Amino acid sequence: MLADPAVGKVAHDLKRHLEVLVRRGLEVAGWEIDTRVAAFLLNPGRPDLDLGTLEREYLGRGVADATSTSKPVAVDRPAVEQVAPHAAGRAESALRLGETLAARLDEAGLAELYRTMDGPLLPVLARMELTGIRVEPAMLGAMSREMEEGLDRLRREIHDLAGVAFNVDSPKQLREVLFDRLGLEPKRKTAKSRVSSTDARTLEELGAEHPIARRLLAYRELAKLKGTYVDSLPQLIDPETGRVHTTYHPTGAATGRLSSSDPNLQNIPARTAAGLRIRSAFVPDDGHLFLASDYSQVELRILAHLSGDPELLEAFRRGEDIHRHTASLVYGVAPDLVADAMRRRAKAVNFGIVYGMSEHRLAAEQEMSRGEARKFIEAYFERFQGVKAYIERIRDEVRRDGAVRTLFGRVRYFPQLHQKVNRAVQEQALRAAVNTTVQGTAADIMKMAMLRVEHLLGEAGLATRMLLQVHDELLFEVPEAEIDTAAVLVRQAMEKVCSLDVPLVVDQKHGSSWREVT
Repeated sequence: MLADPAVGKVAHDLKRHLEVLVRRGLEVAGWEIDTRVAAFLLNPGRPDLDLGTLEREYLGRGVADATSTSKPVAVDRPAVEQVAPHAAGRAESALRLGETLAARLDEAGLAELYRTMDGPLLPVLARMELTGIRVEPAMLGAMSREMEEGLDRLRREIHDLAGVAFNVDSPKQLREVLFDRLGLEPKRKTAKSRVSSTDARTLEELGAEHPIARRLLAYRELAKLKGTYVDSLPQLIDPETGRVHTTYHPTGAATGRLSSSDPNLQNIPARTAAGLRIRSAFVPDDGHLFLASDYSQVELRILAHLSGDPELLEAFRRGEDIHRHTASLVYGVAPDLVADAMRRRAKAVNFGIVYGMSEHRLAAEQEMSRGEARKFIEAYFERFQGVKAYIERIRDEVRRDGAVRTLFGRVRYFPQLHQKVNRAVQEQALRAAVNTTVQGTAADIMKMAMLRVEHLLGEAGLATRMLLQVHDELLFEVPEAEIDTAAVLVRQAMEKVCSLDVPLVVDQKHGSSWREVT
């Protein structure tokens, strides 16, 4: 029955349940509906996707509630009589809920999205999780020792700059040093206790006033990487496979992007020395290589398509360096006269524009005055009027409808725009709405690409395996003899997965560690 594709399987968090079965040698086919993912599609801003909560909302008080008193106690091998009522109740709840949610998806115009994208992606994610990725614990051990030395060095530097020894990890002691002893100006209060904040944003702003802030940021970044990855990854290596098995969350972000945890392999920095060192510990099996395939500037390409801005469209069609092209237009100089600093500012605005980048943030990031930043953003919108018109159109639509959709129909609701909330909350929602149309469409394209790649790899009979999805990038483990064939297949699948008014472009690298392909 489990292996029969004609028998549809319904469950709450289907991927997790079926991975348990696969690990016990029970192959599963006939993935029909995941009530958790279906409920998420209907309202991706929902804070609680628990089965009992959904059952109460869609079905009234149901079986999951009625059997809650028979929930099994936490023992290694509970008796079947203990477990059966609870398990059977949850199974029936999922079945009843699945029928209701399937009808709701249809009514909301989301059934096709589930049927062709989010539903079929679940077994692909399950295979990736079960495959895992190889990590070298000895490399991480050496790294941990070096990082501890680096943290000791940073602590000494911070103490010297403060003129006193103190616990760098204590917010209370840090506040006393920064604001009382050194006399720096507090920038904001914490949300809960309303004391002066020492968060990263505050330290970034204080960086121009005192070097201790920059050293504190470096200390925190190194401590976080050491604790989150270098020290914890060896503990997460499966003793049977010798690999780390992350968990992907298809309901992890309201835009539709995937998130990962235990460990979160999407957050290892790719542009810092420490982050690259960590990536060097991720290696393929013997006789294999890693192949990284990364969508180039996919969100900007989507913005060009959605906005129809003629300048952006033409630049991408000609294959120009989009940041140099932007700087050339904004500064009014020939492309070959664009200096590095000019290109950096253009790049910051290009990537920040759909997030509603403010003049304050641009000024802080690019070390320019507020006036310069304001003029730059004004000049940007003067040259890219199609982008400005698109942003205004989406803001007007979401004010009217309270929701936006991606290019492929994924929906996100913004009820706060029809509620009595302060202007800052409304403005944040408007920025998120614009961003959702672009980032959500990019997430949809990546999901379609993963499905297409997985299908073509199987069809070609290749042993290449998809290991990781990190935002706009896919990482594969490829037998050395297959590398050229796999690279061509993956590139074609990703670049031709859908048709936009500008080409989708994929950058590829292969090598013997994750660092080498970053």
